[in-house]
Amino acid sequence: MTEATLVPTTADIALIQRILPHRYPFLLVDKVRDIVVNESCVGIKCVTMNEPQFTGHFPEMPVFPGVLIIEAMAQTSGILVGLSMDLVDKNAKVFFMGVDGVKFRRKVGPGDVLELHVKALRGGGKVWKFEGKGIVDGELACEATFTAMFDLPKA
Repeated sequence: MTEATLVPTTADIALIQRILPHRYPFLLVDKVRDIVVNESCVGIKCVTMNEPQFTGHFPEMPVFPGVLIIEAMAQTSGILVGLSMDLVDKNAKVFFMGVDGVKFRRKVGPGDVLELHVKALRGGGKVWKFEGKGIVDGELACEATFTAMFDLPKA
């Protein structure tokens, strides 16, 4: 934790679950590192063959669905906002408002460690805009810009 802000620079699965409402099989972030409140962070998704989407996407060649990469980016941004706005244990919800400029550059599959680099472009209230990049082994897998609305708890 930094002395100035007392906000952690990493989040383990226990802290993630205190911020996000998502649970198995839809919790797509295993940990978060390099947290700079109101600015950026890096989520980590360890892709394994045991995940339910691989029974149908695709049985002969398992590929992590692109929409789930985007969702994992959004969940990572939710952790950034949760820590930036003191939403730990406050049962806040987050909803997509828009996704733009999505590009997929490489397949992601079992055994890959997907790094979800998110950067806040605009935020501070209910609506935030982010730039996200999914990276595997230093190689760009996906990029997108997305907007989310946070249903903040009543004071």
